[in-house]
Amino acid sequence: MNKVILINCEKCVGCRTCEMVCSLSHDKKIDPYHSRIKVIKWEDTVHSVPLNCRQCEDAPCVQICPAEAITREEKFSRTHIDYEKCIGCRSCIYVCPFGAMAFNSAEKKVFKCDLCEGDPLCVKFCAYSALEYVDAEELNKERQLDAAEKIFELRVHEKINPQF
Repeated sequence: MNKVILINCEKCVGCRTCEMVCSLSHDKKIDPYHSRIKVIKWEDTVHSVPLNCRQCEDAPCVQICPAEAITREEKFSRTHIDYEKCIGCRSCIYVCPFGAMAFNSAEKKVFKCDLCEGDPLCVKFCAYSALEYVDAEELNKERQLDAAEKIFELRVHEKINPQF
């Protein structure tokens, strides 16, 4: 089972319900600073972008962790933090290309999305379907079809002339 959280920015209204549900589930309090998903809002526009751990297969956080506290867990296709091993050095935060890792200063530990053990609550509570938990292979096929359709449309309208 290789599933991922698909984020559809066009559907996100910036309600931040995902942040509240996440922090309540993990930390038993509504506190967006402790959420594993962050909604970035551009106040001068209507755009909101939810950001979370992309569960990289070749994750920089796994590679840099000096305590080997972050590992790849294939059961849920995710990277997993062993809090017994985490020394709170924050190296993983600095190398994450998506800014998806955070630090809990009270506990001196890093945290990130754990996919709620394969049943992400942020997805369940997103009233606008901006978040979906989908099969990664199906998603890749869908993206390839979308790209092929766009190329076809460009060719039909003679906007591109590929040289093969």
